[in-house]
Amino acid sequence: MTTRKVSLFSNIKGDLFGGITAGVVALPLALAFGEQTELGPIAGLYGAIALGLFAAVFGGTPVQISGPTAPMTVVSAVVIAETIQKAGSLEAGIPIIVATFLLAGLFQVILGLLKLGRYVRYIPYPVVSGFMSGIGVIIVITQIFPFFGVEAPAGGPLGTVRALHRIPEIINVYSLGVAAVCIGLIYLFPRITKAIPSTLVALILLSLAVYFILPQGTVLTLQSEGPIPTGLPKVHLDFITVLGSFDTWVFISEYAVTLAFLGAIDSLLTSIVADNITKTRHNSNQELIGQGVGNMAAALIAGLPGAGATMRTVINVRSGGKTKLSGVVAGILLLIILLGLGKLVGNVPNAVLAGILITVGIGIIDYKGFRHIRQIPRADAFVMIVVLLLTVFVDLLVAVGVGMVLSSLLFMKTISDVVDNRTKSAPLESFAKEVNWSDEMQILPKIGRRVYIKHLDGPLFFGFASRFQELVQAVPEIEVVLFRFARVPYIDQSGLYALEEAVRDLQERKVKVVFSGLSGQPLNMVRSINLVPGLVPHSYNFDTFQTCAKWMEVFLTTPEKAAAFEARADQEEEIGFREI
Repeated sequence: MTTRKVSLFSNIKGDLFGGITAGVVALPLALAFGEQTELGPIAGLYGAIALGLFAAVFGGTPVQISGPTAPMTVVSAVVIAETIQKAGSLEAGIPIIVATFLLAGLFQVILGLLKLGRYVRYIPYPVVSGFMSGIGVIIVITQIFPFFGVEAPAGGPLGTVRALHRIPEIINVYSLGVAAVCIGLIYLFPRITKAIPSTLVALILLSLAVYFILPQGTVLTLQSEGPIPTGLPKVHLDFITVLGSFDTWVFISEYAVTLAFLGAIDSLLTSIVADNITKTRHNSNQELIGQGVGNMAAALIAGLPGAGATMRTVINVRSGGKTKLSGVVAGILLLIILLGLGKLVGNVPNAVLAGILITVGIGIIDYKGFRHIRQIPRADAFVMIVVLLLTVFVDLLVAVGVGMVLSSLLFMKTISDVVDNRTKSAPLESFAKEVNWSDEMQILPKIGRRVYIKHLDGPLFFGFASRFQELVQAVPEIEVVLFRFARVPYIDQSGLYALEEAVRDLQERKVKVVFSGLSGQPLNMVRSINLVPGLVPHSYNFDTFQTCAKWMEVFLTTPEKAAAFEARADQEEEIGFREI
């Protein structure tokens, strides 16, 4: 991959076409995502405009198209609903909602300034998979009632599931037909041509059909609950009035952190997809700053927060977009639509948006992960399913938190088992083939059973510390125990203290403890607590196993030489056996 910068105006034709195409695709999705919340479809359009413009200008992925996304919309809907419940009405809750979205953007900017963007790679795939699939399931479930032409019941997915028995009594066959045709168009129209986005075709054709063919009021539209605002949005600065309350800070901080991290993950995963297509490399920290600035701008006009949108970004690239200009074009196109066609937007049927959202929900479910659920490790499958269920039926933040904890614990268990299986504990004679013993000194029969070797392979960390102590306690009654550290790349505090305790335990049993192969970070760790040379003298700390074996060959058969050597070596700072 390359980090070569492309001039902003070096690809004007491709960027114009890519931006226009991406903007056209973004329009129905922005309206649909906005309709998912109490702020209404216009909030989705506001968010797409502000985030699209500012994230493109300040971001670190040149071809990224940003706007409201499914995961961010689901969380935003929860924030808005709980705020309304807390404040008593939408109007009273607007300052709190704006403050929450604004703080989320600020957190993203801080993440970028702290250069934490690179750490997104450490989020386990089962957590991402379960979460994204859960979001898809939530969208599909919550659109069941709008699909049949009625308003979704309160209570989220659980409320919808509990109320499913009511559908036969309240079904609107016209809405059902419109939504079904919408889904059919979205999936089938690409077989005719992919030049025009199928979601846009469904939006325009069905809106015209409902307006001109069906009797007025037969199918609910976006303006059924009130007129759609037109013109430039209002800037909300009254959020400052709610920041004096500690309870409000606690409330907005919890959701702001969730939105910030979710948006960061969503955006950076899209950036990785863009890198793979364009064969370039994005700047993850700059991308977080751009997304944060965009979300702050969207918040100030009461727009929905969002992130880098994978589908829109891919469409931009496939249509010729190569620079940030394409994202700016997409945002400007949506602004023109808002200023010029805002009144027409109100005629879009709710059933059409329900059909669009159902296809979006179906599209973000991780079918690849589920296809391989029998092949992947059981621990990964367990985490994926748990995260999915918690996302749908409990809480999004809880789902991610539990998923990360479970993944970490299961990973530590797996690594501990690997280290355990690779750790060998055997008498010296079992390792004899690794050393060229002197032919004239047949010492193995003499000392082979007097020396026990623990060959460690892997990190000595807290996940393996207790098992390590168990292995040491199982060492039989012998004279010398040699710990081989050549394949130990890392020792943490828990592992260090477990090693210290093991050495003390062996020495109390009158067993001589010898080290070999200590270097780098493990060597610095044992020195830091004076394990070497405090408990294990320099004379018993060898550079290599072969050097240690030569020491044993000579000095375990001649104790007087060993005593003389130890007296001299303890006065030296250098490590290991240097001469006989």
